[in-house]
Amino acid sequence: MTPHAPNPPVAVAFMLTATAFVAATTVLAKMLGTDVLGPPLHPLQISHGRFLFAFSAFVTLAAILRPKITAPGLRLHAARSFFGWSGVTLMFAAVAFIPLGDATAISFLNPVVAMLLAIPLLRERVGPVRFGAAAIAFIGAMVLLRPGSGTIQPGAVLALGAAVLMGTEVVCIKRLSGREPAFQILLINNAMGLAIATCAVVWVWGPPTPAQWAAMAALGGLMACAQTMFIQAMARGDASFVAPFSYATLLFATLYDFGVFSVVPDAVSWLGAGIIVCGGIILAVRDGRKRAKPVTAARL
Repeated sequence: MTPHAPNPPVAVAFMLTATAFVAATTVLAKMLGTDVLGPPLHPLQISHGRFLFAFSAFVTLAAILRPKITAPGLRLHAARSFFGWSGVTLMFAAVAFIPLGDATAISFLNPVVAMLLAIPLLRERVGPVRFGAAAIAFIGAMVLLRPGSGTIQPGAVLALGAAVLMGTEVVCIKRLSGREPAFQILLINNAMGLAIATCAVVWVWGPPTPAQWAAMAALGGLMACAQTMFIQAMARGDASFVAPFSYATLLFATLYDFGVFSVVPDAVSWLGAGIIVCGGIILAVRDGRKRAKPVTAARL
């Protein structure tokens, strides 16, 4: 693939489009997991639909583009696919119980998890700025868990579990990204994710309504588009500049939740989400600058 010339405005446009698509998938997952389109579907069936139609989209694109496939690291792909499928399934389960804004905000802890896991697994060194950013984001998550309310919301716990699993997936992606082409990673990930999801869904599968089939097709297609837009954004701008715009997902999720389900975030939701976003932006900017500096540069 020919490298793209840096183009910050276009990179931002791609990233904002990706965030709008990602937020839309959570809305569709919530509609499928509640009774909006028919009897609620099990989260395992929703994630199966996501991988089924996303894989179909990537296979169609591969047939058109005919990309060169190099020897893949199947064990690493399998680990990445398992953690990704597990995280997506928990996220789809979470949005059926709590506002989309809360679930999305908690899921933004996945870069923090990835940073912490990279210390033992990738032997990365982490300075005080990155630890401080992680602590800030963790405090925001604790706010959204609402421990002082007497009971911790199960949906928030599910979203937290999704963040941990997706953060683990990020570590696998980091190891794959320097070895294989981006499209190959996406194609294999969705193929393996579909295989895992198919094995899991046989225990809970039920006949979807026509509206639910359409929603799952839209969910898979939007996820495939979001992944493609994200790659295009990163190819056209520095990570430290582009990555913070991914937090627009929270804005889109909140707007969609209000438009479809008439859910209005309360003060606790705004506070917790704001704290997580602040910590996440600090971490994203710091990581982007670290990658841009020579290896011998001093760490904060």
